[in-house]
Formats: sequence, C-alpha cells, structure tokens
Amino acid sequence: MNETNNTSGFYRLSWLQRIGFGSGDLAQNLIFQTVACYLMLYLTTVLKINPAFVSGLILSVRLLDCFWSPVVGRYIDNRNPKLGKYRTYLLYGGIPLTVAACLLMLPQAATWSMGMKLVYATVSYTLLSMIYSVVNIPYGSIMASMTRDNDEVLILTSTRMVCANIGQIVVQAGFPIGLAMVVHTAIDWNQATFMAIGTIPAFIILPSLPILKRWFGKKGLYYLLLSVGFVGFTILFTIGKFFDVESSNTIVQIAKVMTGVGLLVGSLMWALVPEVITEAEYRTGNRPAATVNALAGVAFKAGFSIAGWITPLVMGMIGFNLASEQSALPTDPVAWFTVTCIFAVVGFVLLLFCFLGSKENITTTPEKPVSYGEMFAEFKANKCLQLVLSIFVVVFLASFISAPVNAYYTKLANYSDVAQNAILWFTCIIPAALLVVVGFLIYKYPLTDERLDEINKEIEARKG
Repeated sequence: MNETNNTSGFYRLSWLQRIGFGSGDLAQNLIFQTVACYLMLYLTTVLKINPAFVSGLILSVRLLDCFWSPVVGRYIDNRNPKLGKYRTYLLYGGIPLTVAACLLMLPQAATWSMGMKLVYATVSYTLLSMIYSVVNIPYGSIMASMTRDNDEVLILTSTRMVCANIGQIVVQAGFPIGLAMVVHTAIDWNQATFMAIGTIPAFIILPSLPILKRWFGKKGLYYLLLSVGFVGFTILFTIGKFFDVESSNTIVQIAKVMTGVGLLVGSLMWALVPEVITEAEYRTGNRPAATVNALAGVAFKAGFSIAGWITPLVMGMIGFNLASEQSALPTDPVAWFTVTCIFAVVGFVLLLFCFLGSKENITTTPEKPVSYGEMFAEFKANKCLQLVLSIFVVVFLASFISAPVNAYYTKLANYSDVAQNAILWFTCIIPAALLVVVGFLIYKYPLTDERLDEINKEIEARKG
C-alpha cells in the first residue's frame, strides 16, 4: 500500500523507505561501535596512555555531552530547513563526522610525546562526540516523523536495529580481522567470533518482532529476552571460573549468543521513544521529537560513558593495567588508522542513502522557540520518559561495560588470577546484575499499545 493512500498520520511505508532509514543506523554504528569497543584499547595499548586518564577523558566528554545534546535537540526542534527538518543534518553533519572519525586514530600520534598524545586524544575524541550528536539526534527523530502507526513503528525499529546490528557485527568482528590483515598476522577466529557472535540473535529476533510481540506481549517479550541473557552470562562466568575457556569454545560461543539475546532489549528500547514523543504531543500539542531524542541520547551515552569510565579505572585499581599488560590485539598504529578510515567512509555513503530514502510525514515546529527550562519541565512531567531514560542508562551500561574486555575473555588463561577475576566481573557478573535492574524498570513502564492507539486517534481527531 502506498503511503499517500493512508489515513492522515497513520502512514504505511515502502521497504525502500524502511531500509533507507535503517541504513542511517548502520552508518553510525560503523563509527560508534569502533569508539565503544576499541577506542579505550587504542588509547591504552597503542598510544600507551594511562588507563586512569582514559577513564577520566571518557567520563568528561560524556558529561559535556549531557549539556551539548539538549543544545542540539533544542536547535533542531526550533528550525525547519528546506532539505528536511531532520534529514538535513545527515548530509551536513555526515561530512565532518567522517573527517573526525578518520582523525581519531592518526598513526603519527604514536610517535608524539605523552603530553601531545593527551592533548590529541582529548581534542579528537571531544570533537567526534559533539559532531556525532549533530547526526544521531536528528536521525533518531526521523522515525517519529515518518508515521504514527504502531505496527509501522515496530517494523521501522526492527529494520533500524537489524541494520545497526549489521554495523555492530562488522565492527566487532571486522576490526580485529582487519588489523590482522593489515599487519599480515594470523587471524584469531575464536576471538573475532566471540566479539561479534552476540549480535547474531538480532538477525533472527528483530525481523520476527511483530509475531513475537503478538505471542508474548510487549513486556512479556522483554522479560523473556532478559532471562535468556541472564542465563548466558551465568554460563560464561561458570566456564571462565571453573573450566578452560579455550577447550570449551562451543559452549562459550553458545552462551555468548544467549547474552546477545538479553542485551537486545537495548535495541528494542528505541521503539519506546516514539511512544514517549506521542505522549508528550498529547499533553502539550507540540511533538518534541528532537528534544526527546536528545534526552534519550544523553541517557544512552550516559550508560556508555559510565562503562567507559569504570572499566579502565577499576581494572587499573585492582592491578590489571591495560597499558602494560600483553595486548589482545595488534598494536600497529597504521593498521588502526586504516581500518577506522574504511569504516568511516563507508558510513558516509550509507548516510547519503538514508538521506535519500527517508521521508518525513509528521513534523511540527513550535510557534515560539522551545526553551531549556521547557525541555527539562517536559522531562519532569513525563513519567514515561523518565523510565525510558533510566532503562537506556542501565541496559547500555550492561552492553558496553564488557565490550572492550571481551577481546581478553578468549585468552583468559594467559593472565594472572587477579586479571582473570577482573575480566569475569566485567564480562559476566556486572552485566547479569544490570539485566535484573532493566527488568524491574520495564515492569514500571505504563504505556500499553491499547492506550497508545487511543492517544494517537485523539491527536488526529483534534486536528479535524
């Protein structure tokens, strides 16, 4: 069915539009996953920067982003560019984002003094983070502008997250493979597989979301996924603590797939963002898509930043110094730069495809500019938003707290008892506990699909 033949607001979308939109998440994940999984390792094992400094840098940049993201969201919500209220920024933000990603791992930096390395790491990472928000916030807002139809939003979310997980698996498995190819060393397939195999469930579960949701209900599906993930983390801990990881490779990989099932809830949380935006429109008359996505982005990055801050700091405190221990990956700076640039350039091409393939059907620009006070008044008034942001923080903390350490799990026997315990805490115990917290927060979320349909219909009725 063509979108022009639908009831106002409840648009049906073509697969070209769905895939075009999803390609934007694939593009961004080629850069974001590189930062999330490998930047800490690059700074500590290639540039040999003290993990405590790296921990502080990640936390500082993310705190800056807590102020920067609302600025970006407010700017976007209050403007309506000719090329599209949100799509415009995919084009104009994509170019500097690509350049900043390439500059993040300059090979020359490895030869500089430690003082210059610290300045370089601070400036390059800060700029990349700020530019990333200029692309990511409006991109998230596009989904809420394409349709009000709950089923279509679910399909869009599924498509988007499948594309995001393609980016994730390409980076998590492709980065160590790419490094090995550039330096002409043997590829550690067990390590590459373990880094990426947790993404596999996304390609099975996400396309089946409409069916699974009918079978289990929205919350029931979340509880099921979280339970499978918890069991997977338990198995990984048991093997790492009492058995040899290398000789148990098959069950280790199966358990890693199970953990990916649980962490997939983080991807599904993006489907709740349009619900929160709609609830805000119902109460206020404005549809603050960029503002809500900015706050969601802050929460998402808060989970990522807490993980990036805690991991190197605590590991250093207990005696596992990533800068001085044997690295789990090659440390040739040219190889790191080459692989990063390839991902960045491919990502820009995909952003162009997203720009051309996405269509904005539902957008509003406030009659007067949205103030920062109004933004945080909305946060205070919107209980659904508060819960969703809390879920974002916890589930992405669970996802990213283990990401850099995963490269060490398959080589667990190579490290001391202290290091092994640290690796197990960050790859198994902490993520498992956080999944339990996510389940409790989901239990508190009040918006049912039935209530959301009533809200959407009333909004359209108000427009006559």
